[in-house]
Amino acid sequence: MPGTNLTREEARQRATLLTVDSYEIDLDLTGAQEGGTYRSVTTVRFDVAEGGGESFIDLVAPTVHEVTLNGDALDAAEVFQDSRIALPGLLPGRNILRVVADCAYTNTGEGLHRFVDPVDDQAYLYTQFEVPDARRVFASFEQPDLKATFRFTVKAPEGWTVVSNSPTPEPKDNVWEFEPTPRISSYITALIVGPYHSVHSVYEKDGQSVPLGIYCRPSLAEHLDADAIFEVTRQGFDWFQEKFDYRYPFKKYDQLFVPEFNAGAMENAGAVTIRDQYVFRSKVTDAAYEVRAATILHELAHMWFGDLVTMEWWNDLWLNESFATYAEAACQADAPGSKWPHSWTTFANQMKTWAYRQDQLPSTHPIMADISDLDDVLVNFDGITYAKGASVLKQLVAYVGEEAFFKGVQAYFKRHAFGNTRLSDLLGALEETSGRDLKTWSKAWLETAGINVLRPEIETDANGVITSFAIRQEAPALPAGAKGEPTLRPHRIAIGAYDLDGDGKLVRGDRVELDVDGELTAVPQLVGKPRPAVLLLNDDDLSYAKVRLDEQSLAAVTEHLGDFTESLPRALCWASAWDMTRDAELATRDYLSLVLSGIGKESDIGVVQSLHRQVKLAIDQYAAPTAREALLTRWTEATLAHLRAAEAGSDHQLAWARAFAATARTPEQLDLLDALLDGTQTIEGLAVDTELRWAFVQRLAAVGRFGGSEIAAEYERDKTAAGERHAATARAARPTEAAKAEAWESVVESDKLPNAVQEAVIAGFVQTDQRELLASYTERYFDALKDVWESRSHEMAQQIAVGLYPAVQVSQDTLDRTDAWLASAEPNAALRRLVSESRSGVERALKAQAADAAAAE
Repeated sequence: MPGTNLTREEARQRATLLTVDSYEIDLDLTGAQEGGTYRSVTTVRFDVAEGGGESFIDLVAPTVHEVTLNGDALDAAEVFQDSRIALPGLLPGRNILRVVADCAYTNTGEGLHRFVDPVDDQAYLYTQFEVPDARRVFASFEQPDLKATFRFTVKAPEGWTVVSNSPTPEPKDNVWEFEPTPRISSYITALIVGPYHSVHSVYEKDGQSVPLGIYCRPSLAEHLDADAIFEVTRQGFDWFQEKFDYRYPFKKYDQLFVPEFNAGAMENAGAVTIRDQYVFRSKVTDAAYEVRAATILHELAHMWFGDLVTMEWWNDLWLNESFATYAEAACQADAPGSKWPHSWTTFANQMKTWAYRQDQLPSTHPIMADISDLDDVLVNFDGITYAKGASVLKQLVAYVGEEAFFKGVQAYFKRHAFGNTRLSDLLGALEETSGRDLKTWSKAWLETAGINVLRPEIETDANGVITSFAIRQEAPALPAGAKGEPTLRPHRIAIGAYDLDGDGKLVRGDRVELDVDGELTAVPQLVGKPRPAVLLLNDDDLSYAKVRLDEQSLAAVTEHLGDFTESLPRALCWASAWDMTRDAELATRDYLSLVLSGIGKESDIGVVQSLHRQVKLAIDQYAAPTAREALLTRWTEATLAHLRAAEAGSDHQLAWARAFAATARTPEQLDLLDALLDGTQTIEGLAVDTELRWAFVQRLAAVGRFGGSEIAAEYERDKTAAGERHAATARAARPTEAAKAEAWESVVESDKLPNAVQEAVIAGFVQTDQRELLASYTERYFDALKDVWESRSHEMAQQIAVGLYPAVQVSQDTLDRTDAWLASAEPNAALRRLVSESRSGVERALKAQAADAAAAE
């Protein structure tokens, strides 16, 4: 990373010595339209523990002009080294530091990001500070437990708007003077600056009045559905304030849709930044609106959990993110008027799948990870931190009871408002309200790595009556290289008994809820009852575990998976089948057959779209190479048949159009894409709008039908930032040596591309049906990787390290070359982790291909 890598021990020592009172930050952004650097002046007031001593403050800047400590000028050239300003001779009690520097705009989505909209040629700025990037904009003690108040004064070009954590003031001579924030951490401060378009409203309830704002670039204003966003926001305010029994803690709430954002969104206090792809330019399915709503609610939950009460150090990052992830789904499921009461189905289908995948990588780690420095945390925004943690919190709610859980959370907020905490503070509050001892639970669930598998063991008599029922829990060996030991854990689960009704639907007739602990747990509640068609472990998805079906249930599910009347058990069965495919327990060809037999009955559009992605991945990576083309042909024909049969104008029709476009291959299929683009053919109800056009163009480019001129013509139709990204993807997707060389040079050998365009080029460069063309880049990847990692910012380097890894080259040679590089290059822990994770994907694919080949014999 740029700058010195702060360690946990350094942060602990600094927090012992210092108590920070306030920051005053003056920024001159009048040159933002031209870019380059800007003047940053920081004044920090802080107290030093008795005895004084020395410390340091963090700053990433091209130039430091002045450093003044307690009125004494220090030699800037001497005290500023790399990203730290040494602070010698600190006085006991109050100290005042002033730093004058030139800081740099970025195009990487870190620090103060600068973007120029091709529609109006105006610059748009926003900050992104998590984890250690406030130091790119002002001098700061860059750790979460040194909270302070922040007072921003910003000089901006005429006609621009400046938004920060505090309410937006009236500017005087283009200078915006914000009132101080409450005590917050540096990483959740924010500035959003530019000629943004805005819509305003207010949240009012029981005498409370919170101004609400939504912002985007003017070029997106026609697509901004502000009323829908405000509606979700108000539902979140109602639900969270009731559940948390604590009023929203800041003076206003703005949501700013910003360009080229690396994440989904960021929980800056009172000024949430959100990727502006969530301002939908074209028709999208309801699943996209559900994901956007979940993102909105996730960030709103952070206003309490993360912003009001903040972790002491990044080893509790998981608690911030897991809580917000759990809260977003719970709110969507329970809030009155919610459009997505099936959110736990989406959670099971997406979050749990992500968690199970992450937990089987060599980098798997306990939920409460050991974060020794900033490098560790930067690669820890993963499926354990978000999805497994949220799954375990859901189980904790079931374990202590929902009422006791939220009473504990309420006590936690009141006790620690505007302070910093550790996990033990939350667990202590929950123990008080629930009467449960959570130390054993925490040790089993939060301090160990790996996953459990639950399998039913069922015996019946000649009449089909259950004579014995038990659940066997397994703790598979952790992946090679992972730290820790396999662990059996306590699980609170439900078992659902499903039978076919007169209409051929699978309906739950019985439900048993119980604690599973140890290797074998008897289930006497079901003994003596007739055996149902399907017995589903972990029904209602209460626990975090991989579930397997017994032979009879698997046969029934294979035939009737689409016939469950409820979406959640369908999603659990789909997830189990996908997990079996990834684990080489179900051949890819059999998984494809299962999907094709049931997907036509699947009503949940989010599940349908996940199945589309999973089938494509399974065929591309997990199918025996000799069978791949036949399976792709079968799948593509099915996508076209479903596209033609789907209800006109429906979400399913749009989803199938995208699935077809992703894999169209025969001359006739490609002719259809071309004809849909030029309008010589139509499919009733299918609007071939801007985003769908690009999906067609990118596929036609990837198969060699479209070249540079056709891509350029499409960009002329859509001369926007999104169009620029789509065109970059299409150009990089062309199946020629020249196109690949051009894409590689722009990403690896040059550092000029902004983050979003670099991501788009990588997406186009890697095409699964261009394996031979890409084969020579395996060696080039390993030759360049370490230099890239050491010379680029974290976000840019991680895009390259993960995105250009030769994952499509599924072979022992790829594993051997990876192992040789890991042994010789001596990468740091963060880069080693990313490469090892990618290697694990190839290893898993090899095993799955062997299983698929064996199934054909």
